[in-house]
Amino acid sequence: MSSETIDYYNQNAADFVLATDQIDMTALYAEFLPLVKPGGHILDAGCGSGRDASYFKQQGFTVSAFDASTEMAHIASERLQQTVMVRTFEQLDQAETYDGIWCCASLLHVANRTLPDVSTRLQRALKPGAVLYVSFKYGDTEREVNGRRFTDMNEQTLTALVADIAGLTLKKTWLTCDQRPERNNEKWLNALLTKDAV
Repeated sequence: MSSETIDYYNQNAADFVLATDQIDMTALYAEFLPLVKPGGHILDAGCGSGRDASYFKQQGFTVSAFDASTEMAHIASERLQQTVMVRTFEQLDQAETYDGIWCCASLLHVANRTLPDVSTRLQRALKPGAVLYVSFKYGDTEREVNGRRFTDMNEQTLTALVADIAGLTLKKTWLTCDQRPERNNEKWLNALLTKDAV
């Protein structure tokens, strides 16, 4: 993740929380959580305000979380009443630790050239048979908007990315509209992937 993107979130953390905290995530949770074993360990990777991690915790899951932004990690730590690590995807180094990994609107800040390495790290961190959720803004370009870098994905580019990651299988993709009123013309690519069972 670029230092400019991290700086953006450090400088705009409070505004970002206000803009995203009330978004209804129910439909996305309903796709992901049934694939995680009851009470399993979920990693919220790029957790932002901790909105989703907090929900998972309330549902009885064990939750770990990290964010590259110091300010975001602080907000999420307060919300979750537990330590949220300050780290980037490139620093993820666990093996077979999680029953599910949630990357909601977070991997989209990873440069396209870095995504194969990061995807391999995510695959390694999953337990066999575990599930990974990812979402990207819909498209096929890399761009910068107001100091944040984005890597957009469509079905073809995501399929090509996953095809090169050993032990990771793309199970489902679907499109959703951005729920923020001022952005309802923006589309999101959502996907569920699983780590091959032993």
